[in-house]
Amino acid sequence: MHKKSYKNWQSKLHEVIYEADTPAGKLFDVVLLFAILASIVLVMLESVKSIDAKYHMFLDISEWVITILFTIEYILRIITVKKPLKYITSFYGIIDLLSTIPKYLSLIFAGTHALVALRALRLLRVFRILKLARFLGASNHLAGAIKASRAKISVFLFAVIIAATIFGTIMYLVEGEASGFSNIPKSIYWCIVTLTTVGFGDIAPVTPLGQFIASIIMVLGYGIIAVPTGIVSAEYTRKANSEDNEKKKDSELPPAAPPHPIDVHVNSQSCPNCMAHNHKDNAEFCYKCGHSLHLKN
Repeated sequence: MHKKSYKNWQSKLHEVIYEADTPAGKLFDVVLLFAILASIVLVMLESVKSIDAKYHMFLDISEWVITILFTIEYILRIITVKKPLKYITSFYGIIDLLSTIPKYLSLIFAGTHALVALRALRLLRVFRILKLARFLGASNHLAGAIKASRAKISVFLFAVIIAATIFGTIMYLVEGEASGFSNIPKSIYWCIVTLTTVGFGDIAPVTPLGQFIASIIMVLGYGIIAVPTGIVSAEYTRKANSEDNEKKKDSELPPAAPPHPIDVHVNSQSCPNCMAHNHKDNAEFCYKCGHSLHLKN
């Protein structure tokens, strides 16, 4: 009886903590996000010396309260899953740990409390609350396009480095130390800053020839910025067209039987065994490991 009641309690707690589809789960995640935001604001305010001098005690106590709450939440996340190590070593598990320990480390190492700002990473959980996972496909397409373009971009960046080295050396010879171009590495730094259209203004050519060369580098900078974008855009378009062609081929096939309503909708229910998300509505078992989605005897 005692074991059964523990399982029921564990199941209910798992539903609140891991399942954003339920009212209690949504409320828990929203409160968690507000706590994360409050913690980040506290760290920012503490970095302002005038505010910290006046409200140091309040800020410190508030941070400790939030840290203790996050510690309790982290422990509950561990005890409500069947395989705690799976959660601890997962992406969110590592982030949760990193957002909890900085305040404790500040007791041993001075100045490390500022690492509490790592809690901003926990805002990634907003994807579960707002169900933005469906839009991650577009980001995957973009990541795929960048990956497919890495060879072309690498060659392009290598060419830019060579150009920056050549122009930097020329500017060192033309301008010299009197204009701030005291050595070749510093001249290359100026060239890179100019090519990227950043223009810090800490070094500037003063001779007519140097200004003419600088003008050429500035014009080249606009073209250089556009090239990587064009490479990735072309690859992205190619992949999109390829997928469209595949969809057209599929549409020419005989229509398949309409999917069961259960196959259409997905929720953010989390498996207590392997932590997998996005199970189908009314699913009883995990699509990944086959474990029951409900903690029972």
